[in-house]
Amino acid sequence: MTQDTRLTLLRRLTEAHGVPGYEGPVRKIVREYFQELGEVFQDRMGNLFCKKPGTAEAPRVLLAGHMDEIGFMVKYITDQGMIRFVPLGGWFDQTLLGHRVVIKTHKGDVLGVIGAKPPHLIPPDERNKLVPKKDMFIDVGATSREEVEAMGVRIGDPIIPHAAFEVMANEKVYVAKAFDDRVGVAVAVEVLRALQGEEHPNTVFGVATVQEEVGLRGAATAPWSVEPDVAIILEVDIAGDTPGIKPEEAPVKFGQGPTLLVYDRAMIPNLKLRDLVIQVAEEEGIPLQLSAIQGGATDGARIHVYKTGVPTVVISVPTRYIHSHSTLLHREDFDRAVALVTAVVKRLDRDTVASLTQDD
Repeated sequence: MTQDTRLTLLRRLTEAHGVPGYEGPVRKIVREYFQELGEVFQDRMGNLFCKKPGTAEAPRVLLAGHMDEIGFMVKYITDQGMIRFVPLGGWFDQTLLGHRVVIKTHKGDVLGVIGAKPPHLIPPDERNKLVPKKDMFIDVGATSREEVEAMGVRIGDPIIPHAAFEVMANEKVYVAKAFDDRVGVAVAVEVLRALQGEEHPNTVFGVATVQEEVGLRGAATAPWSVEPDVAIILEVDIAGDTPGIKPEEAPVKFGQGPTLLVYDRAMIPNLKLRDLVIQVAEEEGIPLQLSAIQGGATDGARIHVYKTGVPTVVISVPTRYIHSHSTLLHREDFDRAVALVTAVVKRLDRDTVASLTQDD
Protein backbone atom coordinates (compact mmCIF):
# COMPACT_ATOMS: atom_id res chain seq x y z
CA MET A 1 0.00 0.00 0.00
CA THR A 2 1.05 3.61 -0.44
CA GLN A 3 1.83 5.93 2.40
CA ASP A 4 -1.54 7.68 2.20
CA THR A 5 -3.54 4.46 2.43
CA ARG A 6 -1.46 3.25 5.38
CA LEU A 7 -2.15 6.54 7.09
CA THR A 8 -5.85 6.05 6.39
CA LEU A 9 -5.70 2.56 7.88
CA LEU A 10 -4.11 3.87 11.07
CA ARG A 11 -6.57 6.75 11.27
CA ARG A 12 -9.63 4.55 10.83
CA LEU A 13 -8.47 1.96 13.32
CA THR A 14 -7.48 4.41 16.06
CA GLU A 15 -10.53 6.63 15.75
CA ALA A 16 -12.89 3.63 15.97
CA HIS A 17 -14.43 2.95 19.38
CA GLY A 18 -13.71 -0.44 20.94
CA VAL A 19 -12.96 -0.94 24.62
CA PRO A 20 -12.65 -4.50 26.00
CA GLY A 21 -15.82 -6.47 25.39
CA TYR A 22 -17.21 -3.81 23.04
CA GLU A 23 -14.90 -4.24 20.03
CA GLY A 24 -17.68 -4.45 17.41
CA PRO A 25 -17.00 -1.13 15.62
CA VAL A 26 -13.29 -1.96 15.30
CA ARG A 27 -13.99 -5.52 14.19
CA LYS A 28 -16.21 -4.17 11.40
CA ILE A 29 -13.32 -2.12 10.00
CA VAL A 30 -10.81 -4.94 10.36
CA ARG A 31 -13.20 -7.31 8.60
CA GLU A 32 -13.40 -4.89 5.68
CA TYR A 33 -9.61 -5.05 5.25
CA PHE A 34 -9.29 -8.78 5.95
CA GLN A 35 -11.91 -9.65 3.34
CA GLU A 36 -9.60 -8.29 0.63
CA LEU A 37 -6.71 -10.43 1.82
CA GLY A 38 -7.92 -13.94 2.56
CA GLU A 39 -10.53 -16.20 4.14
CA VAL A 40 -12.18 -14.47 7.11
CA PHE A 41 -13.74 -16.17 10.13
CA GLN A 42 -14.57 -15.34 13.73
CA ASP A 43 -14.59 -17.32 16.96
CA ARG A 44 -17.23 -17.12 19.68
CA MET A 45 -15.05 -14.87 21.83
CA GLY A 46 -15.06 -12.25 19.09
CA ASN A 47 -11.53 -12.71 17.71
CA LEU A 48 -11.40 -12.05 13.95
CA PHE A 49 -9.12 -14.13 11.71
CA CYS A 50 -7.81 -13.93 8.15
CA LYS A 51 -6.25 -17.00 6.54
CA LYS A 52 -3.68 -16.47 3.78
CA PRO A 53 -2.49 -19.77 2.22
CA GLY A 54 1.04 -20.00 0.89
CA THR A 55 2.79 -22.81 -0.94
CA ALA A 56 2.34 -25.22 1.97
CA GLU A 57 -0.44 -25.96 4.45
CA ALA A 58 2.10 -26.07 7.27
CA PRO A 59 3.68 -24.56 9.23
CA ARG A 60 0.78 -22.43 10.43
CA VAL A 61 1.99 -18.94 11.31
CA LEU A 62 -0.12 -16.76 13.61
CA LEU A 63 0.19 -12.95 13.54
CA ALA A 64 -1.71 -11.50 16.51
CA GLY A 65 -2.58 -7.93 17.46
CA HIS A 66 -5.35 -6.97 19.89
CA MET A 67 -8.09 -4.61 18.74
CA ASP A 68 -9.41 -3.47 22.13
CA GLU A 69 -8.32 -0.19 23.71
CA ILE A 70 -8.34 1.00 27.30
CA GLY A 71 -11.46 2.86 28.39
CA PHE A 72 -14.15 2.83 31.05
CA MET A 73 -17.64 1.57 31.84
CA VAL A 74 -20.55 3.33 33.54
CA LYS A 75 -20.76 2.08 37.13
CA TYR A 76 -23.29 4.41 38.78
CA ILE A 77 -25.30 7.59 38.15
CA THR A 78 -25.58 9.94 41.11
CA ASP A 79 -28.70 11.87 42.06
CA GLN A 80 -26.88 15.01 40.90
CA GLY A 81 -26.37 13.57 37.42
CA MET A 82 -22.69 12.65 37.68
CA ILE A 83 -21.37 9.32 36.41
CA ARG A 84 -19.05 7.08 38.36
CA PHE A 85 -17.00 4.70 36.23
CA VAL A 86 -14.99 1.49 36.21
CA PRO A 87 -11.66 1.50 34.33
CA LEU A 88 -11.28 -1.07 31.55
CA GLY A 89 -7.53 -1.54 31.36
CA GLY A 90 -4.67 0.21 33.11
CA TRP A 91 -5.00 3.97 33.51
CA PHE A 92 -2.61 6.33 35.27
CA ASP A 93 -4.78 8.62 37.38
CA GLN A 94 -2.75 11.73 36.49
CA THR A 95 -3.69 11.41 32.79
CA LEU A 96 -7.46 11.59 33.29
CA LEU A 97 -8.73 14.86 34.75
CA GLY A 98 -10.20 17.32 32.29
CA HIS A 99 -10.22 14.92 29.35
CA ARG A 100 -13.27 14.41 27.19
CA VAL A 101 -14.88 11.00 26.77
CA VAL A 102 -17.71 9.51 24.72
CA ILE A 103 -20.35 7.33 26.35
CA LYS A 104 -21.84 4.82 23.90
CA THR A 105 -25.55 4.54 24.70
CA HIS A 106 -28.55 2.87 23.06
CA LYS A 107 -29.68 6.35 22.01
CA GLY A 108 -26.33 7.42 20.56
CA ASP A 109 -23.06 8.96 21.72
CA VAL A 110 -23.01 11.25 24.75
CA LEU A 111 -20.06 13.58 25.30
CA GLY A 112 -18.68 13.96 28.81
CA VAL A 113 -15.75 15.42 30.75
CA ILE A 114 -13.81 13.69 33.52
CA GLY A 115 -13.98 15.88 36.60
CA ALA A 116 -13.22 16.02 40.32
CA LYS A 117 -13.44 18.54 43.14
CA PRO A 118 -11.71 21.75 41.91
CA PRO A 119 -8.42 22.73 43.61
CA HIS A 120 -10.00 25.93 44.94
CA LEU A 121 -12.09 23.80 47.30
CA ILE A 122 -9.27 21.52 48.44
CA PRO A 123 -7.28 22.37 51.59
CA PRO A 124 -3.78 23.70 50.75
CA ASP A 125 -2.04 20.68 52.30
CA GLU A 126 -3.96 18.32 49.97
CA ARG A 127 -3.72 20.21 46.66
CA ASN A 128 -0.53 18.49 45.53
CA LYS A 129 -1.88 15.01 46.18
CA LEU A 130 -2.90 12.85 43.24
CA VAL A 131 -6.66 12.58 42.78
CA PRO A 132 -7.51 8.85 42.61
CA LYS A 133 -9.92 7.50 39.99
CA LYS A 134 -12.42 6.58 42.68
CA ASP A 135 -12.91 10.28 43.43
CA MET A 136 -13.42 11.24 39.79
CA PHE A 137 -16.66 11.36 37.84
CA ILE A 138 -17.92 12.09 34.34
CA ASP A 139 -19.96 15.22 33.80
CA VAL A 140 -22.34 15.16 30.82
CA GLY A 141 -23.82 18.57 31.59
CA ALA A 142 -26.77 17.22 33.58
CA THR A 143 -28.15 18.16 36.99
CA SER A 144 -30.06 14.99 37.87
CA ARG A 145 -30.08 11.23 37.44
CA GLU A 146 -33.28 11.49 35.40
CA GLU A 147 -31.66 13.86 32.94
CA VAL A 148 -28.73 11.51 32.41
CA GLU A 149 -31.03 8.51 31.96
CA ALA A 150 -33.08 10.48 29.43
CA MET A 151 -29.89 10.82 27.37
CA GLY A 152 -29.82 7.02 27.17
CA VAL A 153 -27.00 6.41 29.65
CA ARG A 154 -27.21 3.08 31.48
CA ILE A 155 -24.99 1.21 33.90
CA GLY A 156 -22.67 -0.96 31.80
CA ASP A 157 -22.37 1.46 28.88
CA PRO A 158 -18.80 1.67 27.51
CA ILE A 159 -16.85 4.92 27.71
CA ILE A 160 -14.15 5.80 25.18
CA PRO A 161 -11.50 8.57 25.16
CA HIS A 162 -12.51 11.40 22.84
CA ALA A 163 -9.35 11.92 20.78
CA ALA A 164 -8.83 12.37 17.06
CA PHE A 165 -5.97 11.03 14.94
CA GLU A 166 -3.67 13.87 13.90
CA VAL A 167 -0.49 14.28 11.85
CA MET A 168 2.00 16.41 13.77
CA ALA A 169 4.29 19.19 12.50
CA ASN A 170 6.85 16.46 11.90
CA GLU A 171 4.72 14.70 9.31
CA LYS A 172 6.31 11.35 10.13
CA VAL A 173 4.78 11.43 13.61
CA TYR A 174 1.13 10.67 14.36
CA VAL A 175 -0.83 11.23 17.56
CA ALA A 176 -3.95 9.26 18.46
CA LYS A 177 -5.64 7.18 21.09
CA ALA A 178 -5.58 3.39 20.86
CA PHE A 179 -2.26 2.85 19.08
CA ASP A 180 -2.14 0.18 21.79
CA ASP A 181 -2.87 -1.99 19.98
CA ARG A 182 -4.49 -0.91 16.75
CA VAL A 183 -0.97 -0.53 15.41
CA GLY A 184 -0.47 -4.29 15.89
CA VAL A 185 -3.67 -4.97 13.97
CA ALA A 186 -2.49 -2.59 11.24
CA VAL A 187 0.86 -4.39 10.99
CA ALA A 188 -0.99 -7.70 10.55
CA VAL A 189 -3.13 -6.19 7.79
CA GLU A 190 -0.10 -4.76 6.00
CA VAL A 191 1.90 -7.99 6.23
CA LEU A 192 -1.01 -9.95 4.77
CA ARG A 193 -1.22 -7.34 2.02
CA ALA A 194 2.53 -7.55 1.33
CA LEU A 195 2.20 -11.33 0.93
CA GLN A 196 -0.43 -11.03 -1.79
CA GLY A 197 1.11 -12.45 -4.96
CA GLU A 198 4.25 -13.45 -3.05
CA GLU A 199 5.38 -17.00 -2.33
CA HIS A 200 5.69 -17.98 1.33
CA PRO A 201 6.31 -21.57 2.51
CA ASN A 202 3.51 -21.71 5.07
CA THR A 203 -0.05 -20.66 5.82
CA VAL A 204 -0.44 -17.33 7.59
CA PHE A 205 -3.27 -16.39 9.93
CA GLY A 206 -3.76 -12.80 10.98
CA VAL A 207 -5.92 -12.34 14.07
CA ALA A 208 -7.34 -9.26 15.76
CA THR A 209 -7.93 -10.38 19.33
CA VAL A 210 -10.34 -9.04 21.96
CA GLN A 211 -10.12 -8.14 25.64
CA GLU A 212 -6.33 -8.09 25.91
CA GLU A 213 -6.39 -5.10 28.23
CA VAL A 214 -8.46 -6.93 30.86
CA GLY A 215 -6.53 -10.18 31.08
CA LEU A 216 -5.51 -11.43 27.63
CA ARG A 217 -8.88 -13.13 27.29
CA GLY A 218 -9.15 -13.26 23.51
CA ALA A 219 -5.67 -14.77 23.30
CA ALA A 220 -6.87 -17.66 25.46
CA THR A 221 -9.25 -18.84 22.73
CA ALA A 222 -7.56 -17.59 19.54
CA PRO A 223 -5.01 -20.41 19.04
CA TRP A 224 -7.72 -23.06 19.25
CA SER A 225 -9.11 -21.85 15.91
CA VAL A 226 -5.70 -21.93 14.23
CA GLU A 227 -3.51 -24.49 16.01
CA PRO A 228 -0.40 -22.45 15.20
CA ASP A 229 3.07 -23.90 14.82
CA VAL A 230 4.67 -20.51 15.45
CA ALA A 231 3.39 -17.09 16.53
CA ILE A 232 4.44 -13.47 16.19
CA ILE A 233 2.72 -11.05 18.55
CA LEU A 234 2.41 -7.51 17.18
CA GLU A 235 2.39 -4.79 19.83
CA VAL A 236 3.49 -1.34 20.94
CA ASP A 237 6.58 -0.77 23.03
CA ILE A 238 7.63 2.07 25.32
CA ALA A 239 9.98 4.67 23.85
CA GLY A 240 12.22 5.73 26.71
CA ASP A 241 13.78 8.84 25.16
CA THR A 242 11.74 11.38 27.13
CA PRO A 243 12.71 13.31 30.29
CA GLY A 244 12.74 11.36 33.55
CA ILE A 245 13.42 7.92 32.07
CA LYS A 246 16.82 6.35 32.61
CA PRO A 247 18.36 4.41 29.69
CA GLU A 248 18.47 1.24 31.77
CA GLU A 249 14.74 1.59 32.45
CA ALA A 250 13.68 1.84 28.81
CA PRO A 251 16.45 1.94 26.19
CA VAL A 252 14.12 1.99 23.18
CA LYS A 253 14.33 5.12 21.02
CA PHE A 254 11.50 6.74 19.06
CA GLY A 255 12.01 6.57 15.29
CA GLN A 256 14.90 4.09 15.48
CA GLY A 257 13.10 0.99 14.29
CA PRO A 258 10.84 -1.76 15.65
CA THR A 259 11.67 -3.67 18.82
CA LEU A 260 12.06 -7.32 19.72
CA LEU A 261 10.95 -8.20 23.24
CA VAL A 262 13.48 -10.41 25.00
CA TYR A 263 11.53 -10.50 28.27
CA ASP A 264 8.24 -9.52 29.85
CA ARG A 265 6.61 -10.60 33.10
CA ALA A 266 4.64 -13.41 31.46
CA MET A 267 6.77 -14.73 28.59
CA ILE A 268 10.35 -15.40 27.58
CA PRO A 269 10.44 -15.73 23.77
CA ASN A 270 11.54 -18.85 21.97
CA LEU A 271 15.29 -18.27 21.76
CA LYS A 272 15.85 -19.64 18.27
CA LEU A 273 12.94 -17.64 16.89
CA ARG A 274 14.32 -14.57 18.69
CA ASP A 275 17.69 -15.10 17.05
CA LEU A 276 16.07 -15.65 13.64
CA VAL A 277 14.34 -12.27 13.91
CA ILE A 278 17.67 -10.63 14.75
CA GLN A 279 19.35 -12.38 11.82
CA VAL A 280 16.61 -11.40 9.37
CA ALA A 281 16.75 -7.77 10.50
CA GLU A 282 20.52 -7.71 9.87
CA GLU A 283 20.18 -9.34 6.45
CA GLU A 284 17.38 -6.96 5.41
CA GLY A 285 19.11 -3.85 6.76
CA ILE A 286 16.23 -3.10 9.12
CA PRO A 287 17.22 -1.38 12.39
CA LEU A 288 16.03 -3.47 15.33
CA GLN A 289 15.97 -2.56 19.01
CA LEU A 290 15.96 -5.08 21.85
CA SER A 291 13.63 -4.49 24.78
CA ALA A 292 12.93 -6.03 28.19
CA ILE A 293 9.76 -5.00 30.05
CA GLN A 294 9.18 -6.03 33.65
CA GLY A 295 5.78 -4.42 34.16
CA GLY A 296 3.61 -5.76 31.37
CA ALA A 297 2.57 -8.72 29.26
CA THR A 298 1.10 -9.40 25.82
CA ASP A 299 -1.17 -11.90 24.10
CA GLY A 300 1.95 -14.03 23.80
CA ALA A 301 1.55 -14.97 27.45
CA ARG A 302 -1.49 -17.07 26.55
CA ILE A 303 -0.56 -18.15 23.03
CA HIS A 304 2.92 -19.52 23.78
CA VAL A 305 1.49 -22.03 26.29
CA TYR A 306 -1.27 -23.32 23.99
CA LYS A 307 -1.40 -27.14 24.11
CA THR A 308 2.22 -28.37 24.19
CA GLY A 309 3.66 -24.92 23.44
CA VAL A 310 4.02 -22.51 20.52
CA PRO A 311 7.35 -20.82 19.66
CA THR A 312 6.49 -17.14 20.06
CA VAL A 313 8.12 -13.72 19.82
CA VAL A 314 6.84 -10.18 20.24
CA ILE A 315 7.72 -7.55 17.62
CA SER A 316 6.63 -4.05 18.56
CA VAL A 317 6.44 -0.46 17.36
CA PRO A 318 7.86 2.11 19.83
CA THR A 319 5.36 4.70 21.06
CA ARG A 320 5.29 7.54 23.56
CA TYR A 321 2.62 7.99 26.25
CA ILE A 322 0.77 4.70 25.92
CA HIS A 323 -2.35 4.22 28.02
CA SER A 324 -3.38 7.83 27.64
CA HIS A 325 -5.65 9.88 25.37
CA SER A 326 -2.68 10.87 23.17
CA THR A 327 -0.01 8.40 22.06
CA LEU A 328 2.73 9.27 19.60
CA LEU A 329 3.92 6.92 16.83
CA HIS A 330 6.69 7.37 14.26
CA ARG A 331 5.69 6.27 10.78
CA GLU A 332 9.11 4.85 9.93
CA ASP A 333 8.94 2.52 12.93
CA PHE A 334 5.62 1.22 11.65
CA ASP A 335 6.84 0.71 8.08
CA ARG A 336 9.98 -1.06 9.26
CA ALA A 337 7.94 -3.35 11.52
CA VAL A 338 5.82 -4.37 8.52
CA ALA A 339 8.94 -5.04 6.44
CA LEU A 340 10.58 -7.07 9.22
CA VAL A 341 7.58 -9.26 9.97
CA THR A 342 7.01 -9.89 6.26
CA ALA A 343 10.62 -10.96 5.81
CA VAL A 344 10.50 -13.24 8.85
CA VAL A 345 7.29 -14.92 7.67
CA LYS A 346 8.89 -15.74 4.31
CA ARG A 347 11.64 -17.65 6.13
CA LEU A 348 9.32 -19.76 8.27
CA ASP A 349 9.30 -22.98 6.28
CA ARG A 350 8.64 -26.45 7.71
CA ASP A 351 12.28 -27.24 8.54
CA THR A 352 12.97 -23.86 10.10
CA VAL A 353 9.92 -24.00 12.35
CA ALA A 354 10.69 -27.60 13.34
CA SER A 355 14.19 -26.54 14.36
CA LEU A 356 12.87 -23.91 16.75
CA THR A 357 12.03 -26.57 19.33
CA GLN A 358 14.95 -28.93 18.76
CA ASP A 359 18.13 -28.94 20.84
CA ASP A 360 21.35 -28.44 18.92
